[in-house]
Amino acid sequence: MANLILLLQEYGVLIVFGIVLVEQIGLPIPAFPVLIVAGAMSVDGDAHWPAVLGVALVACLISDYFWFRAGRYYGKRILKLLCKISLSPDYCVSQTEDNFNRWGPKALIVAKFIPGFNTIAPPLAGAMGTRTSVFLGFSVLGGLVWSGAGIAIGAFFHTSVDQVLDILSTMGTTALIVLGVLLLLFVSFKYVERKRFHQSVDIERITIDDLKQLLEQGGEPILVDARSVTAQMLDPAVPGALLFNGGDPNAEIIALDKGRHIIVYCSCPNDVTAAHVAKGLIGHGYHLARPLHGGLEAWNAAFRAPTESLPEDNTASA
Repeated sequence: MANLILLLQEYGVLIVFGIVLVEQIGLPIPAFPVLIVAGAMSVDGDAHWPAVLGVALVACLISDYFWFRAGRYYGKRILKLLCKISLSPDYCVSQTEDNFNRWGPKALIVAKFIPGFNTIAPPLAGAMGTRTSVFLGFSVLGGLVWSGAGIAIGAFFHTSVDQVLDILSTMGTTALIVLGVLLLLFVSFKYVERKRFHQSVDIERITIDDLKQLLEQGGEPILVDARSVTAQMLDPAVPGALLFNGGDPNAEIIALDKGRHIIVYCSCPNDVTAAHVAKGLIGHGYHLARPLHGGLEAWNAAFRAPTESLPEDNTASA
C-alpha cells in the first residue's frame, strides 16, 4: 500500500487520467474517490491540482466524444448495447431519454453525478442530433464541474483524507484486500439488483410469428407503444398503436375490451419496459396482455419490409 501511495505521488496525473477514462467509458471503477485523494494530495504539494483537473477533463472529453459519435452513427442501437452490458437495470435508457429531452444538452452538466446517466447521456445526445459544438461546450462544462468538485472536496477535507491514507499505508496488503472486497461487493450488489429487476418483469412474451398467426386467424390485437416520449420521437410508432408513457394506464387504455389481445412493445433490451407495462395491465384485469418479443425492431422487420406489410383492417383495429 505504501508503494501504491508513492505511485500516486509520482504518477498521480497518469493514474487519474487512466481511472477517469475507464470509468467514463462505462466500467464499474469508481473514479471520484481518486479525484478526492488527488485533491487532498495537492494541498500537501504531492500533486498539482491544475494538472489533475486538466487530465481528468481530457479523459472525460475523450469518453464523451467517443460515445457521442457512436450515438450519432448507430442511434438507438448503441443505447440498447449500453444497457445490455451495464450493471444497472435495463430501464436506464427509458428513464434518461425523457430527462434528456426535458433538459436538453444542459443535462450534460450534471450527468456525471448520476449513476447510469453519465454513460447514457453522450450517445443519447448524438442520437437526438445535438450539434457537435453545443455538445462539446456542455461536455467540457460538465467535466469541469464533476472533476473540480472531486478535487475541491479532497482539498477541503485533506486532513481526514490524509489520515485515511496513513491508516491504509500501515495496513499493507490488507488494505488492498479490503479495497478489493469493497469493489467486489459493489459489483455484486449491482448484479443482484439487475437480476431482481429481470425477475420482476418475468412474463410470457409473444413472438412475432405468433402475432402473425394471430392476425391471419382474424384476431384484432390492440397495440400499445410503451416507449418513452423521446424514443417515440426517434422512431415512429406502429400505425394505430396507443401511446403509453409510464405511470398508471390512462383512460383510453382502461376503456379497452378486456377480452381482446393487447400487445405491448418497446425498444429496450429484453423488452423490459413492455414486460413491466404488460404485467401492470394484467393486474388491472387485462389477462391477454403480453409483451412483444423483440419489440419495435421485430415489428419493423416483419411488417415494414418492402415485400410485406400489415393488412389494412388489422392496422385500423390496432
